[in-house]
Amino acid sequence: MKLLIVSGSQRTDSQSAKVATYLAKHSPEFEEVSHIELCRYDLPFWDGEQESKNAVSSPWTMIGHKVKRADALILITPEWGGMASPLLKNFLLMCDNQDTAHKPALLVSVVSGISGAYPIAELRMNALKNNKLVALPDHLIIRNVTEVLNHSHEDVLAEDQREKDLRQRIDYCLYMLHQYSQALTTIRHRHKHEPYPKQQEYCYGM
Repeated sequence: MKLLIVSGSQRTDSQSAKVATYLAKHSPEFEEVSHIELCRYDLPFWDGEQESKNAVSSPWTMIGHKVKRADALILITPEWGGMASPLLKNFLLMCDNQDTAHKPALLVSVVSGISGAYPIAELRMNALKNNKLVALPDHLIIRNVTEVLNHSHEDVLAEDQREKDLRQRIDYCLYMLHQYSQALTTIRHRHKHEPYPKQQEYCYGM
């Protein structure tokens, strides 16, 4: 099973990237883990035309290849003004649903304070309709992110129960993501080899 982690902050050396690095290191069930930090690529804003994302100067060919190979995705967004990042939403608009349909996605919101729920609600409501990614019932909100996931497991203080609880929640979510990735492989195989009649008439969600 191959895992792709996409961090959607528009800043380099971001807390979103820090969280992505932590998740990558703690996903032993997956045979291969890749991380794309969107701010490091000059992706065009999606204008609805295939030509714009497949232009010679666009890095989408490489990114799209990683999306296609992945069996599961983790989508990480900071909360800015109660919203998911424009970079992540642009990425999702550019994804080809032939490459994303019926793949599980773990949604992760990163926030410096105690909020963080709004980006998750936004992504569940309107970011997955046409690409047909399957969001896990569980999600992660990493609150007070500058204060957590900064040390190895061994260095977490015994009295820091909040961080221990967070790390255990993360382990559970990564375990379930792997379970979904295995289960949905069967769906994708049947979707490809035993298609519903006129399946392409229903390539977009309602």
